[in-house]
Amino acid sequence: MIDLVSKEKLFRRYDGAGPRYTSYPTATEFSEHFDPDAFEKHLHNSNESLIPRPLSFYIHLPFCRHLCFFCACNKIVTRDETKALGYLDWLKREIEILCAKLDTDRRVIQLHLGGGTPTFFQPEQIRQLVDHIQRHTRLPLDDDREWSIEIDPRTVSRDSLKQLHDVGFDRISVGVQDLDTKVQQAIHRTQSPPETIEVINHARDVGFQSVCVDLIIGLPFQTSHSFARTLSRLLFLRPNRFAIFPYAHLPHRFTPQQRILATDLPSAKERLKIFELALRILAEAGYVHVGLDHFVLPEDPLARAQRNGSLCRNFQGYATRPDCDLIGFGTSAISKLARCYSQNSHDLTKYLGEITHQRLPITRGISLSDDDLIRRRVIEQLMCFGRVDLGLVLESYRAVTEPVDYFPHELSKLIPFANDGLLTLSPDFIIEVTPLGRFLVRAICMVFDRYRNEATAVSHSRLT
Repeated sequence: MIDLVSKEKLFRRYDGAGPRYTSYPTATEFSEHFDPDAFEKHLHNSNESLIPRPLSFYIHLPFCRHLCFFCACNKIVTRDETKALGYLDWLKREIEILCAKLDTDRRVIQLHLGGGTPTFFQPEQIRQLVDHIQRHTRLPLDDDREWSIEIDPRTVSRDSLKQLHDVGFDRISVGVQDLDTKVQQAIHRTQSPPETIEVINHARDVGFQSVCVDLIIGLPFQTSHSFARTLSRLLFLRPNRFAIFPYAHLPHRFTPQQRILATDLPSAKERLKIFELALRILAEAGYVHVGLDHFVLPEDPLARAQRNGSLCRNFQGYATRPDCDLIGFGTSAISKLARCYSQNSHDLTKYLGEITHQRLPITRGISLSDDDLIRRRVIEQLMCFGRVDLGLVLESYRAVTEPVDYFPHELSKLIPFANDGLLTLSPDFIIEVTPLGRFLVRAICMVFDRYRNEATAVSHSRLT
């Protein structure tokens, strides 16, 4: 059993900045040369498939009433609801433009509303938005659907939660981050434990089948003891999922983070203690560790997907349907088709201008090469299952090259990881991440990232 001091040394060796690999290539590699015409060609190819892939819709609602200092999302902070009304109208027009380009037989089986704060809007406004989607696509209200929405506990009531459930949403993600008062004050997001607990109880009472609690490790003044108290308060409610993300302190990119002092952040050693403690507490409570940062009850769909091999990685974290094409709507939203990624404009004025001219508001993206697809599969397998058979991946893409010839530099770079007990590499090129290596799986994935270099590395969060 490796001791904490030795473990800390390993983390210092490998714990640099790096991507969360919600995509590969990552968004830093998207190019402005990729335009709406390029996306439409990929969409046409997708429509022409003998059996078109089902669809997953992501709707970005960027408005927030409060500024959270830690947040790195694309957002518009305002308390004036009238400023957001026009956005919904333009969003509906974008839905009309894009859905007109989809074959009518394509079924939307997943719908996710994120932000920002989707519950900035009233339930009736969200109902009208969903009704609009249903008028322009096949968005069935049946048992096969997965409709989820992110909520801020400070912006909902029992009645509004019931209305959202009545619209058709069956899953919610509750933004908690941390229940410690000192931490909340430092990040400018104060919500009392009773308020948060009440909202989760209300969600259960009105019929939501899944409740996910979002937490963050690495916030100012956070300690292993304070985080343990947060977990104990929440475990009493038995949420279906916990999503525990590392805080990315990038004040040079995100101005609100300049109000967080680096000296107030927990050390690498303390972050490691917090994460290890969370692992132990959640395991003892019966939760299954899924992928990098999710913890779910044993019969949760994510746990089943991890067991049966269908777990996949996307921009919301982890998902259960790798066969879906993802279509993003709204400012900064990202779409993923079989061989491309595209992203809408971050700038609201430019977004509205494109839609005014009946054009998709796509400003950048990337078409994927065969090599991109191979490396994406390798990285996704490591991120989802902690295991990848390099020969099988190459075979699935009809590559005739052996792993030792296709990945010579990568295999040599894996040797230090193996020597440090972070992974094993079999003679037939099967990589298995060890329990210790799971903490640093992103560093292992970086070995296979052809695009990564020092210039892009600083734009990501710490690995732990």
